[in-house]
This record gives sequence, structure tokens and C-alpha cells, in this order.
Amino acid sequence: MTRPNRIAFIGNSLPRRCGIATFTTDLQQAISATSLSVETSIVAMNDHGDAYDYPAAVNYQISDDRIGDYVEAAEFLNAGRFDAVSLQHEFGIFGGEAGSHLLVLLSRLTIPVITTLHTVLAEPTPVQRRVMDAIVDASSRVVVMTEKGKVLLRTVYRVPADKIEVIPHGIPDFAFAAPDDAKAELGFSGKSVILTFGLLSPNKGIEVMIDAMPSILKSRPDAVYVVLGATHPNLVREQGEAYRESLLARVRNLGVESNVVFLDHFVDQSTLLDFISMCDVYVTPYLNEAQMTSGTLAYSFGLGKAVVSTPYWHAQELLAGGRGILVPFGDSPAIGGAIAGLLTDDVRRQAMRERAYADSRSMTWERIAERYLAVFEATTRAYRLKVIPRVDKGEFSRDIRKPPEMQISHLLSMCDDTGLFQHAVHSVPDRSHGYCVDDNARALLLACALNNPGEQRLSEALTSRFAAFVQHAWNPDLRQFRNFMSFDRRWLEDKGSEDSHGRTLWALGECARSDVSPSRRRWAAALFELALPAVEGFHSPRAWAFALLGLDAYCAVTEADCLTLRLRRLLADRLTAMLATVETKDWVWFEDGLAYDNARLPQALLLTGLSTETSGYIDAGLRSLRWLMTLQTTPAGFFRPVGTESFGDQRRPPLPFDQQALEATATISACLAAWRADGIGAWKTEASRAFGWFLGENDLSVPLVDLETGSCRDGLHPDRANENRGGESVVSYLLSLAEIRQLARVSADRAKPAPLRVLSAL
Repeated sequence: MTRPNRIAFIGNSLPRRCGIATFTTDLQQAISATSLSVETSIVAMNDHGDAYDYPAAVNYQISDDRIGDYVEAAEFLNAGRFDAVSLQHEFGIFGGEAGSHLLVLLSRLTIPVITTLHTVLAEPTPVQRRVMDAIVDASSRVVVMTEKGKVLLRTVYRVPADKIEVIPHGIPDFAFAAPDDAKAELGFSGKSVILTFGLLSPNKGIEVMIDAMPSILKSRPDAVYVVLGATHPNLVREQGEAYRESLLARVRNLGVESNVVFLDHFVDQSTLLDFISMCDVYVTPYLNEAQMTSGTLAYSFGLGKAVVSTPYWHAQELLAGGRGILVPFGDSPAIGGAIAGLLTDDVRRQAMRERAYADSRSMTWERIAERYLAVFEATTRAYRLKVIPRVDKGEFSRDIRKPPEMQISHLLSMCDDTGLFQHAVHSVPDRSHGYCVDDNARALLLACALNNPGEQRLSEALTSRFAAFVQHAWNPDLRQFRNFMSFDRRWLEDKGSEDSHGRTLWALGECARSDVSPSRRRWAAALFELALPAVEGFHSPRAWAFALLGLDAYCAVTEADCLTLRLRRLLADRLTAMLATVETKDWVWFEDGLAYDNARLPQALLLTGLSTETSGYIDAGLRSLRWLMTLQTTPAGFFRPVGTESFGDQRRPPLPFDQQALEATATISACLAAWRADGIGAWKTEASRAFGWFLGENDLSVPLVDLETGSCRDGLHPDRANENRGGESVVSYLLSLAEIRQLARVSADRAKPAPLRVLSAL
């Protein structure tokens, strides 16, 4: 293939009102206008449920908060025989925390992506960093518009230099002309015109320029400052026109009403160029240095205007060497003096104009389109010839690339003809503590997990034994499950805890979905239906979470009735409401304290959000899990589960001991659910770290598992491992091993030369 014939653009698109929309549309039209007959298509982002009257070039739309739209957009692009995707990235235009919903789309694409980064943050938050790393990783090339952007990618994000292209912001090819004709046409004849245009928002520094007007008027009484642009739609949505009204009040207080004109319009390009043409000085008084790109600055410079600007990154480069004037941030006297100096020095102003116009000829959209096409061509050629696919840095440790073999001899020794024993003395089953439905439900989950490809299934007799224990635990009179049974098969209670009931529902839901026996699947579904209603009256958030995990499996294979769907929403809403009530800046959790199986709460919300396409559940799950992971990671980078000594503490950092296996197991599952939700490869790294805890990557550097038998110690004390190897621990380890082995198989599939596709779920 010598050049791409079909290019898709992802980003905002006109008539949506924002700079990204203008850029995406301009670039798409410039590519289409080349003599190479390239077909183009736009996948447009819609915000907050808004709809737009798009032109024919927009062939697909994504609602920013609907995860299903991202999935379907990937399918549209993959099926559309596009040669490359040009992604316009700005954090604020995609849904999810830091725009993480975009990764759901990128993780599914089978065509090369060239990403134009409109913002590169020097100090990203941890979430922004993870999202940016994932986007760069998914992109064959990244484009920035300034050298500063390239420097930040190299130093902050460690992006290889050969992956980065610097292509300036494009500009219209407009004739160099004196401003007089345009002034006459727009009603500003005889005025010295200063112009700012763009969507109004507080970071633009308009108030600084207004404060400078009295000093400018002393030198040029005919000066008028024209502020052209509507208020940013997001600002209007949140605050109405309060910001614009505050600017008008400032103008009145300074007595410059006759010299400051606000034009509340979002103008088309032709009208915009007329306004730029008529100004004598263009000004960008932005307040923040970290402005990587300014389309307004590029347009004005390209039309040969004398520019005065604060020294944000784009302005520093474009106006260097006398091509414009830079003034300090927020300094009204300095900006006033610079503008007055230009308005009273025609020779200097004209020389600056001519130099700007001459130096900008390489930035016309025709030239920019040629440069993008060259990048598209080089990228598609390399992508087609690529035989060794890219492997994400740090994504898998040595243990995860080649996880241990599945050994179940200790599990078998912990079972008798009743079920799985609760406890052991060292590796010897302890009959004195009998059995519980909690552990046998976990064992039924394991039996289902071992039905995955590449694993040896548990025997039919053993799986049936776990199912029989669950069936026997059902108390039809109370319509709840019993939990504890003595060795002589006597139930020690009429009903168990809410949590044990919820965990049993989870096992039944999974059995209904993935058991190899059709008859047992029907049994599990029927018992699930009988046991589900009790959950509505439960108060335990973990019971809600376990039930939601069961519902995720159950609803995937059955036609859920109204009660089931209502309970699913009810339980998820309860969890999100708890989080909203308890959460603070420093405590992003559902309760005032941490307890056991913590990660199951965000996992339940993540899976429910994915299945029901509810972004609020996903955002809550991701947010709480990220916070939990910060508490479960040591300074040395090891996984450290919440210690049991912390249970009952309120809003305090967790204590390190005792550490239990089920916390690592829950964390692994939750992190892999997060990976499915936002596509960020770092979640797989977190899962591998948690699995490393079993293998000795922990506070004591002590392996907890015996790889020959598959046994697992019951946890870590401050000075030693607990040598007992009970039912909960062995099943927790084997469940985690099953997930990690499945993850490794997914990684191996990705490493095959063709087709090049990232799988979205285990």
C-alpha cells in the first residue's frame, strides 16, 4: 500500500461550538481537498446528551457518557475498511474520569491510530497520566503542535522520539491586506481595533485586557477592544452568563463602555476572517502557561496581525524572535503598554505584520494536510508490514507471562463426600470446624472458572458435591441460606449472614452461566430466582455487591424479569448512594472503615455498569478502586492487602497485618474488571502485582503457595506466614490463578501477528 485511501477522524465537529470542533472539521476538509482523492469520515463526539445538525462528513456519533457508543464506534471503524484513524484528543471531550471511556474504543480497533494531542500536561494527575499513557500506547504515532509538546512527551511521558511528530496548527490561506476595508464593512472605520476572539471563559484573561484599556486610551483615544465570541457552552450550562455579566460590570466601573464591544456570537469562518482582517492588534491575555495550542493565535498570526500575548507555551514558540510581543501573565500595565506602543508606531506594527504573514505560509491548511498525509502513509505502511506487535511496557511481570500450572491436589485433600472443609492444621484438614456455605460457594465458583479453555475441569463428582452443599444449605422456610455445618452434618443455625447469602447467590449466578452441565445450569438459575428477593431487605454493602456479581452472570444468560432488573438497579444505586454520602477528598469509599473483600464493591459496580451501560456506576467503581489501590500499595511497589487489625477503624489508613488471601483475590478480579471498563493496561499491571503477593512479592518476601500442591497459607502475620492452609485460602489462590492464566492466554493471543486486535474482556 503506497498511501491511505480512507481516513476516519474522531473528535468534536462543527457545528458544535469549540476549538476542537473547528480543528477537526478544518483538517478533515483539508485532507479531502487534496488532489489524492482521499475519502474521509468523522466520528463526532456529542456532549451532555446534546445533538447537532452535522454535515454529511459526519458518519457516526458518540454520546460522551454512553460506553456502548464507544464499543459500536469501534465496530463501525473496523468494518468500514478505513486505513487509519486520526484521533483529536482533549481530556474534556470524552466521558469517564479523565476521558477514560475513549480507551474502550481504542482497545477494540484493528487499524492504526494517529493521535493529535491538543493538550499535554506537565503535571498530570495519576488518572490523567494513566489515561495518557494508554492513549499513547494505543497510537502508532502522536502529533503535537509545538516543540514544547514534544519535550513534555519525551521527559514526562517517556515517549520515544521516533513516535512523535510536530505539525503546527493549520491556518486558512487568506490574502495579506490592510484592515481599512474590513473596518468599513464591519462598522469600525476610524478606530484603532484590538481584537480577542474565541469562546469566553475565565482562563482567557479578558478582565486583564479590560483593566488595560484606560492606559491605552491615553495614547489612542480612538482605540476599541472587540471581544468576539459566545460564552463557552459548558460555562453557560453551569453558571449561565454570570462571567460575561461580570466583564460588562468591570467595563462600566472603569468607564470604558464606549471603547469595549462584546459580540456574543459563534461566527462562521468567513465572518471570523473578516473580523481578524479589520483588527490592528490581536491579543491573547490567557492566564495559564500550560496552553499547548491556541487556534485563535494561529489564525491571527497567519493573517499577518501584530500580536500581543501572555507567554503560554504556544505563544512562546510562535511569537519568538520578534514575531510578536510577549507580556507577563495578569499584568495589565504591561499589556496596555505593549498595545499602546504598537498602535502609536505604524512602521513597527507593519513590519511585525509582514514578518508574521511570511513566516506562516508553511502553516496553511493545504501544507498541513500534506504533512498529515505523509504521517498517515508512513504509519499505515509500517503497520501493514509489522510482524511483531507492540507489547505494553510493564504490562506483565515474568510470573504473569508464564503463570504457575494449576495444581489441585491440596483442594482435593480438603474435601470429603460432604464438601470443602473450612480449616486445616498446617496442610491437614481440620474436621472440628466442619464446613460452611461460604467456602463451598467459592469452590463452586472455582469449578466454573476451570471450565475456561486451557484448564482441566474439576471432576463431575466434585462439582456436584459443592452444588449439593449449596442446595442443602437452602432453608425454604426462611428463604435464606444456612452457613455453618458441623462435621456430623448438623446445621448450626437456621440462617447465615447476609454476606454468606449474597456470596452464594454469586456462585449460583455464575453456575447458571458457565457450568458445563445444562441440568445444573437450570438448577442454579431456579435456586437463584428463589433466593434473590431476600437481598432487597439486606443492609450489608458486601451482600449487595456479591448479589450484583451473581446478577451480572445470571442476567447474561437468562431473560431477566422486572423484579430482577429492578433489584439490580436498586442494589447498584444503593452502593453509589453510599459512596456519594461518605466520600470526601481524602476518603473515597463506601463506608467509614475498611473491612474484608473490599475490592468486591467497586468490582460489582464496574461489571454492572458495563452490562447496563451506566457510566455513573463505572465512574464510581473506578474512582473507589483507584483510591483503594493507593492504600494497598507499599512504597516499594508491592501489593499489601488491608490488614485485619484495621477492621473497625474509621477513616484511618489501614494497618498492614494480618493479611489474607481473599483480599488479593478480590483485588485481582476488580482490577481486571476496571481494565474491561476503561481499557487502561495499568490495571493489568495492578492485577499482576496483587497475584505476586501469593508468590512472595509481599512485606515478608515469603511465598504463600506451594506450587506443587496448590495449597495456600492462610495469610501473613507481622513476623511470619500462617502455616495453616484452609479452604478459603486454597480456593482464593486457585480462583486468582485461573484469572491470571486466562489473562496470560489473552496476552498470548494479542502477540500473534494477525489479526492485530486487543481483546476487551477476559
